[in-house]
Amino acid sequence: MSPFSVSAFRHLFGAQITSLVGTGLTTVALSLLAFDLAGEDAGLVLGSVLALKMVAYLLIAPVAGGIAHRVPRRAWLVGLDVLRAAIVLCLPFVDQIWQIFVLVFVINAASAGFTPVFQAIIPDILDDEKTYTKGLSYARFAYDLENLASPALAAGLLFVWQFDSLFIVNCLTFVVSAILIVSANIPAAAQTDRVGGFYENTLFGLVAYLKTPRLRGLLAVYFAVSCVGAMIIVNTVVLTRSVLGGSEITTTVFLACAGAGSMCAAFLIPRVIDQLGERRLMLSGIVFAAGAMLIGGINMMLGFDSAVFYAVLWAIAGAGTTFAQTPGGRLVQRSAAVGDKSAFFAANFALSHGGWLVAYAMVGWLGGLVDLSVAFLASGSMALLGVGLAMSVWPRKDPLEIHHSHPGFWHDHPHDHHDPHHTHAHPGTQTHAANANDHADAHSDDGERHRHEHFHPPVTHKHRFVIDSHHSRWPVESGEQV
Repeated sequence: MSPFSVSAFRHLFGAQITSLVGTGLTTVALSLLAFDLAGEDAGLVLGSVLALKMVAYLLIAPVAGGIAHRVPRRAWLVGLDVLRAAIVLCLPFVDQIWQIFVLVFVINAASAGFTPVFQAIIPDILDDEKTYTKGLSYARFAYDLENLASPALAAGLLFVWQFDSLFIVNCLTFVVSAILIVSANIPAAAQTDRVGGFYENTLFGLVAYLKTPRLRGLLAVYFAVSCVGAMIIVNTVVLTRSVLGGSEITTTVFLACAGAGSMCAAFLIPRVIDQLGERRLMLSGIVFAAGAMLIGGINMMLGFDSAVFYAVLWAIAGAGTTFAQTPGGRLVQRSAAVGDKSAFFAANFALSHGGWLVAYAMVGWLGGLVDLSVAFLASGSMALLGVGLAMSVWPRKDPLEIHHSHPGFWHDHPHDHHDPHHTHAHPGTQTHAANANDHADAHSDDGERHRHEHFHPPVTHKHRFVIDSHHSRWPVESGEQV
């Protein structure tokens, strides 16, 4: 089934497209604004802005994921779209560099709250895994298409408008995104049985994510992707202009090659992922991308400077990184309880961007202070290091259902009687029911969610395993207590 047959996905995909295009226009306008205010120091300003963006993601996403389950998701997304529109509308009036830093931090903080909740909604409306995989591929395709289209659209608009008008266009795209979200049929978030305050809920997603072996492997893959991706983003202009002696058009062509490779991979993923599985596909993809970087570095050290050769490497790297990162959404939604998806996607968003913060600094400093060939070799080597780490922490056998044991314990949290962990009677009932359905019948609310202190008897059983309030650690051996 096509994800576009689901009306909610069509609306949310449209919201994603419009906000991506607007953000792309703002990226161009920010570059021009930085040059207008800082002159020759514009690169330093933009580099600082990029680092500040990563810091906002790292700090804000876990907080947003920890509290998002307490707010209606539609109101949350629309409110953050309106906030982003208001902040972008302030940018044309900026006349000091510090103002750029403040506004960029706020708008990226809003994006850090928006994106994980948005990502958590998609598997709820595309509950079939094959359809969800197609949705992930279309989302990746949209991202790559925006990277190609936004600079061209910006160039066309700049023929008739001043660059600060691009900020106004971005403001309008966020408004359109908000309208599309309002019109979408977004299901209510599943209730979570998490209790605790702000601190506990903020840390929950990060801790649970890092306790899940497949997600630790995913994080290592994301780090490898960031090492290759940062090389493309930061040093394409250095390669094309300084090494190959090309023009601005050459730079654009190289970025288009990387984007074209990525888009081809995005279309192939739904066709090959079921045969290969996520682990093999993702590790193979990043190995190819890392190999392209290593070959590029060796080629440069030997003195070869063929533009066609490097363009092919850029296409391979673009395809490899897309094979490596696009299926990640399947792993995250598979690893989270239905009520905890926002927290897991927020942890995924924050932790993966930590890798980009390190990679940007690594390839930028090495390329500028040492030599571009060293940056190539470091990019490929660190990516392969990420592959090795992923292979060591992500087991080949990764079943969804795991045989495990629980000790007896008391605790207090919201629950119903539709799962095997809550087989208890209530005050006023005469017998202990034999299973969850009998308990629901015995309860006056007929199995609806309620809260009271209750006892979990010792049990050994097998079911889909996730880290949550009942499972605090991952079992290493079958039947182990958790």
